[in-house]
Amino acid sequence: MFAVEVAAGINATLGHSILLIGLVCATFGALATIYGIRTNDHKLLRSTQRYAWGVCAAGVGAFVVMERALIQRDWSLKYVQQVGSADTPFLFNITAIWSALEGSILLWLVVLVGYTVVIAQRFRKRLADPLVAWALVVMFVVCIFFFVLTLGPADAFQRGALGVTSGPGPNPLLQNHILVLFHPPILYLGYVGMTVPFAFAIAALITGRVGERWLSETRRFALFAWGFLTIGIILGGWWSYEVLGWSGVWGWDPVENASLLPWLTGTAYIHSVLVQERRGMLRVWNLTLLVSTFALTILGTFLTRSGVIKSVHAFSNGSIGPYLLSFFGVIVVVSLGLIAWRGDRLRSPGSIDSPLSREGAFLANNVVFTVFAFVVLLGTLFPLIVEALQNRTIKVGAPYFERLSIPFGISLLFLMAVAPVLPWRKASTELLRERLFWPAWGGALAIVVPLIIGARGLAPLLAFGLGGFASGAALRQLVLATRRQGWRGLVGRANGGMVVHIGVIVVAVALVASTTYTHSSRLILEVGKPASYGGHTFELIEVESFTTPRSNGIRAQISIDGGQTYAPAITKFTNFGSNIPTPSVRTGVFNDIYLTLESGAKAGATTLPMKVFIKPLIVWLWIGGALMVFGTLLSAFPGTRRRLPTQPTSAPIPVDNDEPLAEIVDV
Repeated sequence: MFAVEVAAGINATLGHSILLIGLVCATFGALATIYGIRTNDHKLLRSTQRYAWGVCAAGVGAFVVMERALIQRDWSLKYVQQVGSADTPFLFNITAIWSALEGSILLWLVVLVGYTVVIAQRFRKRLADPLVAWALVVMFVVCIFFFVLTLGPADAFQRGALGVTSGPGPNPLLQNHILVLFHPPILYLGYVGMTVPFAFAIAALITGRVGERWLSETRRFALFAWGFLTIGIILGGWWSYEVLGWSGVWGWDPVENASLLPWLTGTAYIHSVLVQERRGMLRVWNLTLLVSTFALTILGTFLTRSGVIKSVHAFSNGSIGPYLLSFFGVIVVVSLGLIAWRGDRLRSPGSIDSPLSREGAFLANNVVFTVFAFVVLLGTLFPLIVEALQNRTIKVGAPYFERLSIPFGISLLFLMAVAPVLPWRKASTELLRERLFWPAWGGALAIVVPLIIGARGLAPLLAFGLGGFASGAALRQLVLATRRQGWRGLVGRANGGMVVHIGVIVVAVALVASTTYTHSSRLILEVGKPASYGGHTFELIEVESFTTPRSNGIRAQISIDGGQTYAPAITKFTNFGSNIPTPSVRTGVFNDIYLTLESGAKAGATTLPMKVFIKPLIVWLWIGGALMVFGTLLSAFPGTRRRLPTQPTSAPIPVDNDEPLAEIVDV
């Protein structure tokens, strides 16, 4: 018994020791880098790479120790008592590390230290460059904050109560689908990845090198972080669809909104940065968007980890909230202070010549995305503000978000249709008429076809029409590119972006169709007596019970259209006592048939209450998401390139940096 207790105590001691080493490495790394910058000590600056490796080793080491504790069922740790169970399958025991507050902060930390060492390694020959050095300082400072969290209010290695020999296991919703292995880590790769462009933005402000070169240092980091965030959101919708039994993919839950907010501002930045690279404009916009994106990841972490909101996704109350909120405040105050300090240098050397230009469209795009993000943020935070000021509870539900998101979605589809055909500086009406001719016909066709098959409603038909219009504009550019360069023409930022646009359009159309035209019914099925609904027949074969070491439940075998059998179920996890619906879905190109059991089902019964949802085009959500990922990969690689001079329309403002306004862009 003594040997077991000693072995169990190793994990707590080792975990705390490793985290402390990581905190020391991050602190000394930041201080050494700052001292090296101040004294112009290039040798010292080049040595800071070692601190980055030390920070990475500590973060990964602590994560591995926590996984070891979960696998060994080290009941001496409070966290293992909270999320561990002897009955939990190996896969879900591994993923239990991010199923509660302390482990999720460890996941954040391990991703963060990974990005930190990637930056140190990627720029190892330029660590003496003040821009890179200050960016690394920012990364170290963020690491310090998260090491402090893991050693303080989010301590996963805290000792638990004595004598505990079992635990409940992870939340039932986190141990009944394979996506628990992919969704959280990928979402964190996007969330935490936004730290890198933020760090370089702060470094550019500190050094005064606020021209265009720092953007090229971080373009791929921002793009990949945005891509991971996109994949994470899509997988989250898929998980919700497969697990929660309500047939939806997005419920405007505060935790869902917390991931959407940095995605909106990050998307605006990825578009807006093109204008700065090409024309030297929108510098304040881009810095503000990067600061907002990173700050919103911290605010989102506060919302989901502090216990201030009630959500199926949120973690329980803890003492971490004030730390996160204070860090959020520091980020905002310091960043805005630096932007104000560098105000003179941030003035653009040119101006927008005409609203009918590509830069004009990108500015409109920024405005729409930013206002949309503000509307979502307001709806998410408003209940908290009311509770804090008036001590009463209110709820901002999905109708608020859905009603207000429609005009933003329609505006963005219109901009996606027009922006790709607009030239820089100014467009003539003749040019627009020529370039928009075929896309306009595509939009008309996208309205006529749904009307013929019975679709009704102004907003969805307008969305279909603008979707066809925008798709036509994107396809036009892709066709021209492949004509000039063959399939290699698809590679590069511009044409990869068009593939992303097509993916976004497919997702938007699928969301509109599946939300607007879904119909459902409650059926009472009897064994051997097919029931009809929505042009399909449903026959109950049998109702059976099942038992596993961690759960028991009821499963129905239902034949659809006399063919394959589907098995919706209701599962009760023994340690929690709650019923978890497990829907069963027949996926098709044109619609999904979504089956979910209602409470009251009994094993061996000859009748069964069941709900059926017919959901049109929802599979295209996942197809559109895959297209967005593919387009992101294409955008990350250089295409055929040419040098484009960027002559400002007025005399440039003197700046203290050595980068020219000319730049290399993908054609």
